Amino acid sequence: MTRLPGLSQWHDLVSTHLPHLSRPQAWGLALWSMGIVLAQRVGLLMVATVLAALLDRSVTAMRARLRDWYLDGKDKQGARHGSKRRTLEVNTCFAPLLRWVIYLSPAGSHQIALAMDASTLGQRFTVLSSHVVIHGCAIPIAWKVVRATAKGAWQPHWEELFGELTGSTPDGWTVIVLANRGLYAKWLYEIITHLGWHPYLRINRQTVMRVAHNAAMKTAAAYRLSAIGYFHVRRRVHTRQRPH
Repeated sequence: MTRLPGLSQWHDLVSTHLPHLSRPQAWGLALWSMGIVLAQRVGLLMVATVLAALLDRSVTAMRARLRDWYLDGKDKQGARHGSKRRTLEVNTCFAPLLRWVIYLSPAGSHQIALAMDASTLGQRFTVLSSHVVIHGCAIPIAWKVVRATAKGAWQPHWEELFGELTGSTPDGWTVIVLANRGLYAKWLYEIITHLGWHPYLRINRQTVMRVAHNAAMKTAAAYRLSAIGYFHVRRRVHTRQRPH
């Protein structure tokens, strides 16, 4: 396993920043992540082929090991013969991943930006995710996969994701949360501010805002007035919530 230069060091680094992982889980993640980088692909067979050649293993054995890593505990090799195999609860990695990215931030930095996203894979899945925006990249640190055609609101999923990240940023840091207008909702604004973070949520031009000492007006009109310093806009925004 140590024939691949840097693999042991990478495993140690993974174990340091994700200390809750068991040894097999840490090794599996180390193999997957390094294999993806070396293969420049994310497919199971391609990653297994590259790692098998580098580690002098058969492709079949390496493929089985990589596949075994992401299966539920009851479906892993040996589970049917009485061996206790653990399921990797991916949500337990969200806060450690965010702390790891913060650890890699430039010295003296005390601000981080999180971007929310909802991406749909055809009619199969929708991935709700939060990413750290840094150096022109978006690093995913929390996600939830739901069926694209499933009925129900997205609110519970977003609440769960933000709940997993609670307390994961250092005191005194400024956290900016970005989202497109398709994700805007009053409850989302309240969740972000409850964490002490700052919402930068894009809203529709037709949204009606209540302006200090002024009557309600549409966002576009409020922006034109604020641009010339006519008034300060309160945080409270009145708009219809879209079901997510």
